[in-house]
Amino acid sequence: IVTIMSAENDSPNFKHLLHAGYSHPTLRGWQEERSLSINQLMYPIFVSDRDDSQLVEIKSLPEQYQIPLSALESFLAPLIAKGLSSVIVFGVLTKKEGENGYLQKNEDGSCALSQDSPAVKGISIIRKAFPNLLVAADVCLCAYTNHGHCGVLTKEGHIDHAKSIDMIARVATNYAKVGAQVVAPSDMMDGRIASIKKLLYQEGFGNRVAVMSYSSKFASVAYGPFRDAASSAPSHGDRKAYQLPPNSRGLALRASARDEEEGADMLMVKPAGPYLDIVRDLRNTSHLPIACYHVSGEYAMLWHAAAAGAFDLKAAVLEVLRGFRRAGADIILTYYTPRLLDWR
Repeated sequence: IVTIMSAENDSPNFKHLLHAGYSHPTLRGWQEERSLSINQLMYPIFVSDRDDSQLVEIKSLPEQYQIPLSALESFLAPLIAKGLSSVIVFGVLTKKEGENGYLQKNEDGSCALSQDSPAVKGISIIRKAFPNLLVAADVCLCAYTNHGHCGVLTKEGHIDHAKSIDMIARVATNYAKVGAQVVAPSDMMDGRIASIKKLLYQEGFGNRVAVMSYSSKFASVAYGPFRDAASSAPSHGDRKAYQLPPNSRGLALRASARDEEEGADMLMVKPAGPYLDIVRDLRNTSHLPIACYHVSGEYAMLWHAAAAGAFDLKAAVLEVLRGFRRAGADIILTYYTPRLLDWR
């Protein structure tokens, strides 16, 4: 009452009467500064090297699958019919030694360059089947190294910076050659954006393939289900020496500013929910599109909470994603994309 009523004549301070401005659904829509639409969604998919056509559900990531190459078209077609406009591809090596098409993980992750890798084959299949779909390729070495780290290691077990960014640039360019329109380095190596942009330019892709940098990627417990899906957990140690400390706001902004300076076409914050302050900071300081990745652990937390009756899943997911948009995200990577296509 003190804040609404005028002290002079006990009449309201009309600037403080807000309810009328959002008393109708249309009025509420007008109050939304950054509405949510399906063309802002990018769907992360796991493409496996399996020879059959069986989708393998990821136990820690309900309703998400390792998709064999032969099932890619049939899996994506109904989603595209509902309005899916972009995907990001993650390759998954599942074959054992002795199986036909087996790719052996190695020290430097160079098996990612093989034309038999599921990511390479998957990108090619998707581009041919769905020429209007925007196809991004995640670029990292963790799923292809025998140690599970995101770069090449020295004999002492440290990151070999020069070899890492060279290999990452080669992998990104390899994906561009088979049709990826966006390459998305998620490794967090210093200098990898400049390395990628230089090689893309030299190979004739400088004006055709965009770089979406995982520019502010934090070391997080929320990646667990993803590592199950992509078989990419480190065999020793952790990634805290190259992914960002969770409480490092200034460092996160410096990392994104550096990647923008090196030529990134889009920036990304990962995970999304705990780091919306970084999304807002980037929106306020950068003119690039800002992506946020609603990661596997965030997906699973909402899923299991809804399954336990804590809240309605649709209402919760929409509230969370609208929060991403309000914070300033232009692009949202989320495993809830298939559900969102049905919920719109």
